Amino acid sequence: MGIKGDRVQVTNIEVIGLGALNIDHIYMVERILEDGEAVVDEVESFAGGSAANTIYGLAKLGVNTGFAGVVGNDAKGELMLRDFDKVGVDTSQIRIKQGVKTGSVLCLSDSSGRRSLYVVPGANSRLIMDDLDLDYVNQAKMLHLSSFASDRQFKVLPELMDRLEPSVKLSFSPGALYAAKGLKVLSPLLARTYILFINQDELEQLTGEDFTAGAKACLKQGCQIVVVTLGKGNRLASNKKATTICYIRDFENEYMVEPMIKAKVIDSTGAGDAFAAGFIYGLLKGKELEKCGRLGNITAQFSISKIGARQGLPTLTELSRRYRELYDEPL
Repeated sequence: MGIKGDRVQVTNIEVIGLGALNIDHIYMVERILEDGEAVVDEVESFAGGSAANTIYGLAKLGVNTGFAGVVGNDAKGELMLRDFDKVGVDTSQIRIKQGVKTGSVLCLSDSSGRRSLYVVPGANSRLIMDDLDLDYVNQAKMLHLSSFASDRQFKVLPELMDRLEPSVKLSFSPGALYAAKGLKVLSPLLARTYILFINQDELEQLTGEDFTAGAKACLKQGCQIVVVTLGKGNRLASNKKATTICYIRDFENEYMVEPMIKAKVIDSTGAGDAFAAGFIYGLLKGKELEKCGRLGNITAQFSISKIGARQGLPTLTELSRRYRELYDEPL
């Protein structure tokens, strides 16, 4: 099946995403195995991709968004575009590559929140610099970037950083694939990063430090804000009584977001992407960093309540209602 129809470019865009576009094939399993046998409880397929999930979440909150990336000329690529269309994401800069399949991910997810991901890059490995319209990217307030599986795409990114207008703030979610490259390799991206979204394991892998020292190391690389998600929670050496689920650091201050409720985990796929969507929404609205962290956490709680990275993402009405319930103040 081929992708048909003209897509009209939108110009009043606040946040543009760039990253892999994948179809997630999610297998809900009893437990993640190193070896052995377990039962698959449920199998679902959804549109996904880290930056794509965050852009989808922002669009559902009413933010004008667009995406730059590649899909194959197949049914999966059509599904990807259709899913963006549902929430109003501008897809005019998603290039369609002939003779290659849309990327996909095999995801094993268990009820404890553990995941195991296996990536088939597909069309994503065909993205080149010429596929990126710099005038389109440079119109935005923010570019939200996530990883690609292939080195060819990683080599495109430093050139893109050099050609970004200073007015465009870079939001960067490196994920495990890019965190494994280390600080030295990522330095051209980190030097241009306004806000870094990273989880505790990724930060330790990237820097070789714990999450507080690791955040400082990223600030030294040029990041202006570092946001570290801590899964089920952790404690700071300076305050071992309080559990923190998110640690935020800029040049002058550190902020901790405490869990307000214990959310039941159905599927943790895309929880970090959802967190980034809520946090960026707060930034765009001029909220202080701690409040942005709260919004990120609430958005992630919505996300993990359903199977798939996007199915549970909230509308602005739902996010506002939950924020008022938890913090007894308007969003």
